[in-house]
Amino acid sequence: MNGAQSLVRTLVGCGVEVCFMNPGTSEMHFVATLDAVPEMRGVLALFEGVATGAADGYGRMAGRPAATLLHLGPGLGNGVANLHNARRARTAIVNVVGDHATYHKKFDAPLESDIEAIARNVSPGFVRWGTTPESLGADALDAYRAALGPPGQVATIVVPADVSWGPGGVVAPPPVLPERAPLDVAQTMVVADVLRSGEPAALLLGNGALDARGIEWASRVAHASGARLYCETFPARIRRGAGIAAVERIAYLGEMAAAQLEGLRHLILVDAKAPVSFFAYPGRPSWLVPDDCEVHVLSGPADDAGSALEALGAELCAGPAPVAEPGRPRLPTGALTPAAVAETIGALMPEHAIVSDESNTSGLFSAQATAGCPPHDWLYLTGGAIGQGLPVAVGAAVACPDRPVLALQADGSALYTLQSWWTMAREGLDVTTVLFNNHSYAILNMELQRVGTEGAGDRARDMLDLSNPDIDYSALARGLGLSAWRSTNAEEFAGHLAEALATPGPSLVEAVMPKHPRPG
Repeated sequence: MNGAQSLVRTLVGCGVEVCFMNPGTSEMHFVATLDAVPEMRGVLALFEGVATGAADGYGRMAGRPAATLLHLGPGLGNGVANLHNARRARTAIVNVVGDHATYHKKFDAPLESDIEAIARNVSPGFVRWGTTPESLGADALDAYRAALGPPGQVATIVVPADVSWGPGGVVAPPPVLPERAPLDVAQTMVVADVLRSGEPAALLLGNGALDARGIEWASRVAHASGARLYCETFPARIRRGAGIAAVERIAYLGEMAAAQLEGLRHLILVDAKAPVSFFAYPGRPSWLVPDDCEVHVLSGPADDAGSALEALGAELCAGPAPVAEPGRPRLPTGALTPAAVAETIGALMPEHAIVSDESNTSGLFSAQATAGCPPHDWLYLTGGAIGQGLPVAVGAAVACPDRPVLALQADGSALYTLQSWWTMAREGLDVTTVLFNNHSYAILNMELQRVGTEGAGDRARDMLDLSNPDIDYSALARGLGLSAWRSTNAEEFAGHLAEALATPGPSLVEAVMPKHPRPG
């Protein structure tokens, strides 16, 4: 058995069943192992950013890691943006990066680079170099355990080619799974006393508190105590829909977020970070918590947020809280606007859907329009690096093949990783992409004003424009193997979306909207 075989067999023994990959020469022995170990499913991506984003989407939905396979430092570099998002989402990923043979590195071949310097940005908690075929299985086991956490993380193994092809590989035994930290009863009592004080308070929920159990107990606590209930702006995954209590997201714009938190005396963090502005702006604060508000931590990333909320609810004798009522908007007519697209999605969203949302400015109406839809999972752009939506949809569809996936995708962001469509077609994934085509980086047109660039004129605004020439996304999607429709009014969009949702395999519905107006 060579090193690559011991690596793959160890990962399979740990329960890692999928590897999203864009391999090169140094990784060929890993690729060859797929024939000997059919339990490992290889999913090919045309770009490393698709592979890493898909691993993120898979981990968010499966609750266990996928592997990636990337080619040397440049391949890792191509995948860094979506590994950054995965790190922020605390998604468990075993990130395998091939390297030159150990004896070849001294020759400084053209693809030689400092892999560790790149990896530490997205995998700060675990970077391991494979040194021998005999130890590579143990390295894989350690990476798997590190990836699981808690909290989850990207764990990177760098595998030199000669360690991969060398004989003597040993499969590591199945792991002993890590446990979460025990409940901090004393801190639960502190938070309970804060909520009993009658002073204005809010719960802020992060990733670990946004499943059905966490939301139920958080809503009970909020209802019993009068506290406000918020979640982070871009959580990794949130359960929502009819029968589930509504959780208000902290606004993206700093001044709007500050207004949400105004008047609070206590902010209680449940696997969340205190809110800060996404960017610095002249004359505006970065820290968004009111100056006279005290921040308390009920549970952190390594804790069981659901158990902490349940214990808090029991202490407060919190009963059931109001939940979202079932209901869908009517199909709109007339002009195709962002609101009309959202209403149509709310009217037609299938049951048990998974939504990968990178709609950015065009998707502002989507959450409200879908609040009464059947229960579903919503995946956000957690780390803020665009180009995530389509790859995350790939991974979610691989993880949950029995559930429809809806990718809500802004046009500018789609161009970063539209190679995802080819992987969707190749794998026969049930993903429907709704592409909001407003011909611009609309959010940057807004930011151009907000950062104080009063002198910006036509030359600056041209850098945020996606027309001249206009991009035919439907033609691109068909060229990559999708069924595709192009809609220019609300009636067309409703018909096309219904047909796309009823069509097996991946499809695109392009919603062509009026061009986003330029500022100034």
